[in-house]
Amino acid sequence: MIGPLMEVRGVRHAALLDAEGQVLDSAGVPEEQAGQLGLLVSAGRAVIASLRSATGATTWTELMLDVNGGPVLLTPHGDQVLLAAFDDVSSLGRVRFAVRRLLGT
Repeated sequence: MIGPLMEVRGVRHAALLDAEGQVLDSAGVPEEQAGQLGLLVSAGRAVIASLRSATGATTWTELMLDVNGGPVLLTPHGDQVLLAAFDDVSSLGRVRFAVRRLLGT
């Protein structure tokens, strides 16, 4: 499902994780980072829960985190989260467009 994201200029790797943080599908994920994806998504979900509580929001659209390895875009897809890691914040628009096209939103 997520293979087409790898064709987008700037995307380093992508993964689809379930509600428990288990990787369901991935492309380009370095082996040494595979175990950390669930932790990153869990931390992102905690930030989102806090923001939703503070603002009264019922849903979320996406969250971008700029971590040591570069920017990461987290996008909900049902109870799953699509993670797209990319090269530079300047690529955000292109990555967001590709993710939305992939998810049909």
